[in-house]
Amino acid sequence: MVGLTGLAAALESYRGRDRLIRTLGYCSQLVGGVLVGYCPARSEVGTRLLVLSSQFSHCRTILRLFDDLAMFACTTQYGLGAKEEDVLVRCLSVLGNLADQLYYPCEHIAWAADTKILPVDSARWWVLSTAFWGLSLLLGIARSLWMVLKLRQRLRSPTLAFISQLPRSQRRAMRAQMQSELLTILSNLADLANAVHWLPPGILWAGRFPTWLVGLLGTISSLLSVYQAIQASGWADPATS
Repeated sequence: MVGLTGLAAALESYRGRDRLIRTLGYCSQLVGGVLVGYCPARSEVGTRLLVLSSQFSHCRTILRLFDDLAMFACTTQYGLGAKEEDVLVRCLSVLGNLADQLYYPCEHIAWAADTKILPVDSARWWVLSTAFWGLSLLLGIARSLWMVLKLRQRLRSPTLAFISQLPRSQRRAMRAQMQSELLTILSNLADLANAVHWLPPGILWAGRFPTWLVGLLGTISSLLSVYQAIQASGWADPATS
């Protein structure tokens, strides 16, 4: 009952619904791709699941039409990262915010071109939006890797005597942050693999993934994101939500 209450509370938020739609979409693509590719007797079911996956993806694209202002607020609030002590983290975060900010209008133009609202070629705008997404993922991976290295250094370096004097709760929080950064790296790597797949042929492994593999990578990334959200918000414990 507690779990259902936490789930219902999460689904009241835009981010919570987006995580669920994303997870369902990629799971549908994974199962549908397997059925179509390897189970001829169930190919019709697989085709229906792929259509469902496409609709989930389209739903998320429509909802992202309203994300620009929130992203702009986030970008301006962070600014040049003056509060960050680490210069590299600051630079990577600023560049990541810029890539995210540019991603949205490119996707909007691509969507508008697909729906014949704008008389432009949608393909190049989809490529551009995917490139900005991939760049954002790369920057996020680099930032998280650097954070993990810094946290490991602080926790394990014998020269840092102050570590043993830190409260146990603070040391536990540092380890939890390191775990979260590692999960973020895994999630971003899975998404980055798909981002490259959606780039024009000839770029690394672009266009070479079977449908089920795209679904698998997206499912892994989505489930990791859901897990991190649960850990951060404490869905399982009302006292922490």
